[in-house]
Formats: sequence, C-alpha cells, structure tokens
Amino acid sequence: MTRFLLPLVTLLAAPALGGEIWVTNEKDDTISVIDVDSLEVVRTIPTGERPRGITFSKDFSRVYICASDSDAVQVMDPDTGEILHDLPSGEDPEQFVLHPNDRHLYIANEDDAITTVVDTETRKVIAQINVGIEPEGMAVSPDGTIAITTSETTNMAHWIDTETQKLFANTLVDSRPRHAEFTKGGSELWVSSEIGGTITVFDVETQAEKGKIAFEVQGVHPDRVQPVGFEFTDDEKTAFVALGPSNHVAVVNADTLEVEDYILVGRRVWHMDFSPDRSLLFTTNGVSGDVTVIDVAKREAIKSIKVGRFPWGAAMRP
Repeated sequence: MTRFLLPLVTLLAAPALGGEIWVTNEKDDTISVIDVDSLEVVRTIPTGERPRGITFSKDFSRVYICASDSDAVQVMDPDTGEILHDLPSGEDPEQFVLHPNDRHLYIANEDDAITTVVDTETRKVIAQINVGIEPEGMAVSPDGTIAITTSETTNMAHWIDTETQKLFANTLVDSRPRHAEFTKGGSELWVSSEIGGTITVFDVETQAEKGKIAFEVQGVHPDRVQPVGFEFTDDEKTAFVALGPSNHVAVVNADTLEVEDYILVGRRVWHMDFSPDRSLLFTTNGVSGDVTVIDVAKREAIKSIKVGRFPWGAAMRP
C-alpha cells in the first residue's frame, strides 16, 4: 500500500502557480505586491508621487515605475524595494515601454506632447520626439523597429522609426486613445479609444485601418463603456479589454474582432496582467481600490483583492 500512497498524494496536491503581480496605487504612492499562490497582498512598497506605468527588465532584476508627479522614472530593486536611482523622463511620465534590447525606454510625457527615449544604462536621454497633445499609450513592435505613441487630444497613433527616432506616420483613431499593443507577430497594431468606445486595428506594413471593435454592455449606458488597457493570450486568439467605468472586461476574438463575453469586475477597471502560467488575469480597479482575479479558461471573476487607493498599472514577476 505504501508504494502507492506518495503518487496519490502528489496527484492530489494543488500545483503552485508561483509569481507575483505588482500593482501601482496612484493615490497612495505605493506598490501592492500580490502573491499569485495565496492571492493576497504580501508587500506594500513606497514609491514616488503618483505611480502609474510599471514594467520589469527582461531578467526581472529591475522594476521601472512612472512616478508621474515626481517627473521621474524610478528604478527599483524588486527584492529589497529600494529605489536605486531615477531616470530622466521629461514631465509627467504616464506610460512607457521597454525596447526588446532591454535598454531603451520609450516614455509618453503627457504634459509636454513629446515621447522621451532614455538609455537605462547610461541614464541619459537619447531622443525627444514631438508627438500629439497629451500622449499616453506606448508600444513597441516585437522586432524593435517601430514604437507607437498615442495622443489623447490629437486622437492619433504616432509611428516612430526606432533607428532614426523620427516619426514616419500618423494615423487617426477615435476619441481619446489610451493604450496600444502589437499582435500577430507584429503584423497588427491595436489602439483603444476611451471616449470613442472602440479599438482600432491597423495593418502595420501599410498603417491602414483593417478593422474596428465596438462594445455594448447590457444595462450599462454607452458613455460608460470606455476601453482602456488590454492584453492578449499567448496564442493571440483572445484579447481581454478593460472597459473603464462600465466595470466590465470584454473578451474579444482576435481573429474575427467579435466580442464573445463580458466579465463583471471592480469599479473603473484600468489595466491588467496575467499570472506567470497565464491561467489567471489580474485587473486594476481604480475607484473600488481593488484587483479582480479572473480565471482565464472559465472567463469568470473568482476573487477581489483589496490594494491601495486608485490602483492603475500591473506587471507580472515570476
């Protein structure tokens, strides 16, 4: 009997997912660290003023934080929570993206209508690129050749050649674009428009619009359906889209551009990230001050985790 007992126990044991989700809290000037196994906040780390965008270096040895009201990008040791140094970022950094070279940060400066490019090793600004009014969203293509800035007031996506650090195209989107992502191996660009209530899909090679996604949540006024952050599953067949004050996340078929489902989450959902094994999705809900945990396979919310005031950005650490 004994020789069969250990395999049985092993089979019944719940697998450890591991990893953490780091959440920036705008109003508290902190980061809440959520343990993926326990689904509890295990650390609260002080930051500069009004932290929003957050991302890790490729080896996860450094975490970059947009401290918007401190006019800096802070570089933190994630093990100790120590701020190692600040990077020059231009005024009011809101979102940024790390180039695939793991060195250059492309930063949207909302108050200055520019995109700042910073070398994280030399800690120097290597370019400042004039874009539209109130830039926010940032994306970079998988091959690193194109960076995108979205400008909320100009209602455009600005296409940047990362070799020359110059604009080569500007494309119109609907009102108040907030977030951008490349998908399908870099052949498509998706841009969410908060007030327009849509996501516009572009062909990257031609910069031509190839599709548009609209949203309609039953029982919610259309003015409250405001797409902001979104993430794709690994196979890029599904996109999860945060719909702001509608308090829902949309589930979109990335091939047909049809909405397949809506998931009720916390109030004023902003951004999200997956657990390391991609089985769970964590959404930041600004007004309710919590994070909703979504079971990706079942497409349903399974838990709400209280964090700081006005959670905004989310980033996974394995």
